[in-house]
Formats: sequence, structure tokens, C-alpha cells
Amino acid sequence: MLKRASKKISRPVLIGSALVGGFGLACLSKEIIGGPRYQGIHVTAEGKVIIVTGANTGIGKETAWEMARRGAKVYMACRDMKRCEKAREEIVVDTKNKYVYCRKCDLASLQSIRDFVKTFKSEQKRLDVLINNAGVMNTPNSKTKDGFEMQLGVNHMGHFLLTNLLLDQLKDSAPSRIINVTSVAHKRGTINKEDLNSDTKYDASAAYAQSKLANILFTKELVKKLEGTAVTANCVHPGLVDTEIIRHMSFYNSWLATIFIKPFVWPFIKGPRQGAQTPIYLAIDKSVEKVTGKYFSNYEVEETSEKAKDDSTAKWLWAVSEKWTKF
Repeated sequence: MLKRASKKISRPVLIGSALVGGFGLACLSKEIIGGPRYQGIHVTAEGKVIIVTGANTGIGKETAWEMARRGAKVYMACRDMKRCEKAREEIVVDTKNKYVYCRKCDLASLQSIRDFVKTFKSEQKRLDVLINNAGVMNTPNSKTKDGFEMQLGVNHMGHFLLTNLLLDQLKDSAPSRIINVTSVAHKRGTINKEDLNSDTKYDASAAYAQSKLANILFTKELVKKLEGTAVTANCVHPGLVDTEIIRHMSFYNSWLATIFIKPFVWPFIKGPRQGAQTPIYLAIDKSVEKVTGKYFSNYEVEETSEKAKDDSTAKWLWAVSEKWTKF
């Protein structure tokens, strides 16, 4: 009787142990795949003024948090002020850095971007780092306030205008840095010169890939215009990161995916803090102070697609972007 009882007890214990062990293995796998944390423990951002777009959540929030922790004056450029203030409070309480500011900047509105820049310039004379992080992905077919396809408008046009309006301060503060968050999705992207705004035909995935390719082509042309200024511009692919950017992917957010897919892919997807490590590195590390025009992933320079190296397309896109944003 005693032996039977012990067998009945040991089975659930065995199952429980297997589950705990499996979860531990999954966590370890996530840490390894996510890559190491930025090793510049003693690198400070004291005295630096840094703007992070989309800083109320995900990679942007983690990046802003780390910049504040290292002593920078951080401007959180966000669309949703309520969420921005909540995130700012968390950061200030944790870091004891009171120089963290929320300022409205809706990248889907050129006027909002201009208002943000006007406010920023009235408050700060310098700008050391601009991190163009905010983005949307696979949105329904919709337009920004100025009539741009939403992904092209937010991911590219908005950041194009913001960057150009801040170039004078970046130049005056040199050496300074511009970091454009892009994606490996650019490799399947094409700049559709016949229908850049997806007015004739809309494919959410293709529009996203186009916008991410636009980030790199914008950076490529920007570097040429910044020659001799000591202002650098680089792109970064943060990896496959579990953030709110996937909110428009209806299937992935369904109950079926929650039960049958997410538990299995979770170990292989970075968390926001892991995704923020390379942008943090590019923002403050001494070793990349003079590096410009590169595409980074996991701290390393990687090759872009051939389309991302096309000078003529980069020039064409710049001219169109300049015209559309009335810069």
C-alpha cells in the first residue's frame, strides 16, 4: 500500500519537475538567443541631450530608461501623452534622474512634428543623439493626417522630417549621432516608384518592408549630406522583438496563437530590453563615435540588401520625401 501511494505522488511531482525544467530551459534559451547585454558598464551619458521617438513602450522605453540611468537629459517623443507620462514616472522613480521629459510628437502628423521641434529648440540648445525608434507594422490600409500610407508616413516620412528639422542642432553639438531603427524586413522590400504611397494597391507586409528599406536609403543619402560635420548616422535591426508593433497582426494576437504558437516561439523572440541593447551601444559607445552609414545587428556591422545600396533610388527617395514633407 505504501509503495502504491508513493507512485501516485511521484507522478505529478515528476510532471511538475519536467515543466519547471522545461520553463528554465526556455528562459535560458531566450537569454542566449537574445544576445549579451551592452558591456559598457562605466560609459556615461552625463551632459548629453537625447531624443527617443516612441519612448513610452517597447524598445524605445527601454532605451530611454537606460539613457536616463546613465545621466542623460532624455526627451521622450510620443504620440500618447498619458502613456508617456506613466512611462516617464517609472523611469524617474527608478533612475532618480529628474531630467526626463515627455513631449508630444505624432509621427503621423507633419504639424505635430514641427510643433515638437519648435518646443524642443526653445528648451534645449544642443542635441547629442537622435534615436528614430517609433514605428508601426502591418497596419490596415490607412493614411496619416497628411495623406501618406501609414507605414511609409510614420516609419519614414515622419522621421525624415524630424531629423532634417533637428540637423542644425545636431551639427552644432557634434560629435553627435543619429540612429535609425530599421528591420531585416528591408531585405524583401522594394521602393515602388510607380505607387510609393500604395494608392493603387495596398499590401500591408509589402508596405512595411518598403518603409524599412526607406529607413536605410534615407540613412545612406543622409550620410553623404553630413560629410565633414562629425554627425554620424547608422541603422540598426534590433532583432525579432515582442513589442506592441505586432498589435496589427491579428492572427498572432488570436487565442489560437496564444495557445498553440506563442509558447513555442517565445524562447526565440527577444524581449524589449534585449532589443534595446544595440541601439544603446550605438548611442553612447566610444568605439562607434566615428562610424557612419552602417547597418548593425547584435553589435555587429552586417550587409544590407542590394536594393539598399542603390544610390539612384536613395537620391530619388530623398527628393520625393523632401517634396512631400515640404521640408
